[in-house]
Amino acid sequence: MKQMKLWMTAAILVISGTGLQAQTKRSDDFRARYELKEVVVMSRHNIRSPLSSGGAAYQRVTPHTWFQWSSPGSQLSLRGGVLETEMGQFFRKWVVSEGLLPDNYRPTGDEVLFYANSRQRTFATAKYFSAGFLPFANVEITHKYEEDKMDPVFTPQFTKMNDTYRQQVVSEMQAMHGGPQAWMAAQQKTLDLMEEVLDMANSPAAKNDTTHFWYDDVQFKIEKGDEPKMTGGYTLANSVADALVLQCYESENFAPFGHELTMEQWRDICAVKEVYDGLLFTVHAAAVNLAYPLVSRIREELNRTDRKFMFLCGHDSNLASIGAALHLNYPETQNALELHTPIGSKLVFEKWNDGSEDYVVVNLVYQSVEQLQNRTLLSTDVPPMVLPVTVEGLTANADGLYRLADLDAHMASAMAEYEAIEDVPTGVRTVGQTEAPQTAAIYNLQGLRLDTLQHGVNIVGRTKTIIK
Repeated sequence: MKQMKLWMTAAILVISGTGLQAQTKRSDDFRARYELKEVVVMSRHNIRSPLSSGGAAYQRVTPHTWFQWSSPGSQLSLRGGVLETEMGQFFRKWVVSEGLLPDNYRPTGDEVLFYANSRQRTFATAKYFSAGFLPFANVEITHKYEEDKMDPVFTPQFTKMNDTYRQQVVSEMQAMHGGPQAWMAAQQKTLDLMEEVLDMANSPAAKNDTTHFWYDDVQFKIEKGDEPKMTGGYTLANSVADALVLQCYESENFAPFGHELTMEQWRDICAVKEVYDGLLFTVHAAAVNLAYPLVSRIREELNRTDRKFMFLCGHDSNLASIGAALHLNYPETQNALELHTPIGSKLVFEKWNDGSEDYVVVNLVYQSVEQLQNRTLLSTDVPPMVLPVTVEGLTANADGLYRLADLDAHMASAMAEYEAIEDVPTGVRTVGQTEAPQTAAIYNLQGLRLDTLQHGVNIVGRTKTIIK
């Protein structure tokens, strides 16, 4: 634990001298030349409980007892609500310091808008943020559907499809991370670590299903009207990695089930989930389709003259697909478990004007692991992590700002790619990993890997086989 604390402290010192300049340390010279006109925030929800509760797969892979979550399955946790309020307070202090809004502002007209997906965790995140951001106003959170229904704007789904396009998407998925064999092999060490941490060989799952995480049966389902989906054993590893990280945040414990883990090991566990999300949501061909509603909404917002602050709240899949659609280069995070889009992170578009032209700067804002666990009170003096996001193909000026006209054309180009997709009726298609290993791994119920089938119970992939 001492080693981890030292790592965190060093990371904070490094960030304090670099990335924070992007949002919280504007110079007097900068402020003399530019005026902040609008802020558009695309937020991921804050800490939630795992996506499934009683009898969920992640519960069956360990004989140990998971953390007792403070909210029902998939909903924002109590800690998540507190953390989001603190993030709202930071943004309030920041926009007030920049002169965008007065302190204790009460919105009039359309100057401020909060719009969230109708899932409880996203609506609640927006509500808690608004309480910290505008404490003197009872802000209405716009949402379009009844509780826990997905709003199509925030649903990363295919709304156009044809066979040629589907194959293009799958080809890009197949090529990611060096191809299926490469990314699968890269995850094996971490999957072995997770099995050890969970004591998976002695779990309820080992008695009937499997003693190991497997990945050699991965298939993708690419169909109009649905999100890209992955089937096969890797989905179990994804859900377990998700639960482990959430338990770490909620319990303030870096030693799951008594196993001391380093920060690097935690980031590896997070990478299991980020590989899953990356394959589904960050290939460009898919992203221009999946992110189209949010890209068009953000573009519309940046071109408004009557809005001062816009808060959109969705999911990590939204941040991933927007980034891929627009060729945003997300920085590799520091002092975070997730590599690119930490829990509660915000993609922030700041619109500035120099008296004659509008400019935009893009940042990734998130709370550090230490801030998440300590529930640190945030301000412009004690800010969250702020890292610059660059836009591939665009050149920033000497102050790190992109011309709004250039960014607008860049966003229009991504939207045009979507509009060019021909929408033709197709059959439902599930496509496998063509380069995946041909033979599923074999294990016995004690967790030992076998070269061949043996007498008794064998676990082959996710199938229990009995040899007499």
